[in-house]
Amino acid sequence: MEKITEIAKTILMRNMNLSDGENILIVCDTGMKEIADLFYRAGTALRHETVLMVMEPRSRSGEEPPETVAEAMKRADVVLCITQHSLTHTNARKKASEAGARVATMPGITVDMFSEGAITADCSEIERLTDHFCRILDQGSEVKIIKGQTRLTFSIEGRKSLKSTGIFRKRGESGNLPSGESYIAPLEDSANGTILVDGSIAGIGVLSRPITLSIKNGKLEGASGPEGKKLMELLGPGKGRILAEFGIGTNKKARLSGNVLEDEKVFGTVHIAFGSNKPFGGTNEAGVHIDCVILNPEVWVDDQKLVLK
Repeated sequence: MEKITEIAKTILMRNMNLSDGENILIVCDTGMKEIADLFYRAGTALRHETVLMVMEPRSRSGEEPPETVAEAMKRADVVLCITQHSLTHTNARKKASEAGARVATMPGITVDMFSEGAITADCSEIERLTDHFCRILDQGSEVKIIKGQTRLTFSIEGRKSLKSTGIFRKRGESGNLPSGESYIAPLEDSANGTILVDGSIAGIGVLSRPITLSIKNGKLEGASGPEGKKLMELLGPGKGRILAEFGIGTNKKARLSGNVLEDEKVFGTVHIAFGSNKPFGGTNEAGVHIDCVILNPEVWVDDQKLVLK
């Protein structure tokens, strides 16, 4: 564990840009306390005021943490969210960022991910690729994803993309760690068509077989197979089924493992998500956010085909 604590120190200094006099808040749930303790030790070893808050696990990604945690997040300089389910797309994270905290969310991170896969990627390459795809998204108005015989289209007109590079230098910056994605909130009622998902789904893992999603006027209306049924249950019957996100993986070291924190960063994949998107430029609040990873699709932004190899 000493080696991992040293890696945690490096992450705090390199990725979080920890500066003299800054304090650190580590938010975890009971299932992730072992890894959170490593970052707590790293923070104190670096002689920074470090606080560890432990809560009960949330039931799904996008569910808000307790108000006590949310308030503490707004008062910290650096926040690490080391939880089973993601706090990335919550109002608590958004308000912490607005207050100036640099926030890294690390849902489901494992000890293995500290030394293998996405965390080992070239940060400058991730920044370059992420910036490249964000520029394309910002200039575009419509996205089309083709996978096999399925096709899904939606509008991104007027929406601004976000960069998640895993490097947080400025006040208010936030994202996943490890990271590597360009993402955007589509217009909530604009998606139509079907799409084959053959990678993984948050809360389900690597799929045993591809599932087909049917989307009409922005809302998921059907999903094939047992894992499709589970997806529908995770999202619930209401606003959780609204298409919330389109993302492009930009990390060439990321691996498909069933952990969506790393899966959605794999270069050559894209992902769509359902549920909340208000924290990153949309209008939907659902208390849930579930990502679905698609391997090696054909993607067009207006008349430009994206190069994902």
